[in-house]
Amino acid sequence: MLNTTATPYHDAGVLYANTDFSQLNWIELQWASWYLWIGNPVLATGLASFLLHECVYFGRALPWIFIDATPYFRKWKLQPNKIPTASEQWACTKQVLFSHFTVELPVIWLFHPVAEFFGMSTWQVPLPSWVAIAPQVFLFFVFEDMFHYFAHQALHWGPLYKHVHKIHHQYPAPFGLAAEYAHPAEVFILGTGTILGPILYCMFRHDLHIFTVYIWITLRLFQAIDSHSGYDFPWSLQHWLPFWSGAEHHDFHHMAFVNNFSTSFRWCDRLFGTDTKYRAYRARLEAAKKAGMSAEEYARMEIRLNEEAEREGVAAEKKAENSDFAGAWHKTKVQ
Repeated sequence: MLNTTATPYHDAGVLYANTDFSQLNWIELQWASWYLWIGNPVLATGLASFLLHECVYFGRALPWIFIDATPYFRKWKLQPNKIPTASEQWACTKQVLFSHFTVELPVIWLFHPVAEFFGMSTWQVPLPSWVAIAPQVFLFFVFEDMFHYFAHQALHWGPLYKHVHKIHHQYPAPFGLAAEYAHPAEVFILGTGTILGPILYCMFRHDLHIFTVYIWITLRLFQAIDSHSGYDFPWSLQHWLPFWSGAEHHDFHHMAFVNNFSTSFRWCDRLFGTDTKYRAYRARLEAAKKAGMSAEEYARMEIRLNEEAEREGVAAEKKAENSDFAGAWHKTKVQ
């Protein structure tokens, strides 16, 4: 039950002193109730942000664990001969939790004062309309995709790759839980692209609510986990939106080490020519389909092409570990 009588000076109830709760919808009432129940806006925002991240991340990853354990789904597996073991998934989970608590939790905890400093609404109700939310979230997707593209390129530079990004490339056939399996420094670097878009938007527009940021974070986590799932279903989003990257696009990067550095969209890779090897690989698979191969013949050819790409990727990885920045850009672009 919503309590509108709370008035301690640190209590969020003071913030709602002039709010007409009869005009709020159910979600807005729950939003205000959370801040009233916690009593401290900074603590309430920090707890909500961290719990949202953990629940969405592991909640979205769980179905992929079930799918990996079910042979029926293997026909849609991009690298069907590589299924993550229980020990691999547990090791991955421990590293992810380590990064969540050592890097993401402190940042999330400081997010409320930083957000309010730049003019972001947090505890305020009513919440923004979907008409306002949709274009903001789209802008965040575009900004993050571009930021990630260039940051990811930098992480393939020798020292950064050897000491930071190499952890994320431990699995040439990624799986859902591995989306944030990375060195804490990488989590911080790439996470900056996720939160910097909303912060910059706030600085210039001053009309952003953290509720919109939560929707953005939820969709971003779905995108990251799904792109690392290792599965390409007929109903996957990239078959409906050709410019969407998806697992089919990102899986090649893990397998071959080169090409496909963006996250959500294929635009940057196409624009800067960092998808040529990937497109040649896809062309060979499509040609095999059109040649009328049997399912068994096609499966054997796909495994053969995957193994070839992975061997080349191992060689490219060794070069990257010993490259300078200029060389890293050239090699990742043309290989």
